Amino acid sequence: MANHPSAEKRNRQRIKRTLRNRGVSSAVRTQVKAVRTALHAKDASAAATALKVATVALDKAATKGVLHPKAASRTISRLTAQLHKLSSPAK
Repeated sequence: MANHPSAEKRNRQRIKRTLRNRGVSSAVRTQVKAVRTALHAKDASAAATALKVATVALDKAATKGVLHPKAASRTISRLTAQLHKLSSPAK
């Protein structure tokens, strides 16, 4: 338990930050799941639409420090590659 005013304030800040970050990361996971679901269903147009929304959410989470920037970039890259593979004609 915090005994000094500064430590008590840091604890209050930690709680608020944790709640905010948990909400943001949960929303990002939901949006990424929507892209993966559309890709699994082989629905390229729905996947493309969901990918645009997920890309914005991932970039925003990386900017705010909720996700590591390289983790967000890697996720966007992999989802885009899967969409491109689905959209391109089969040879």
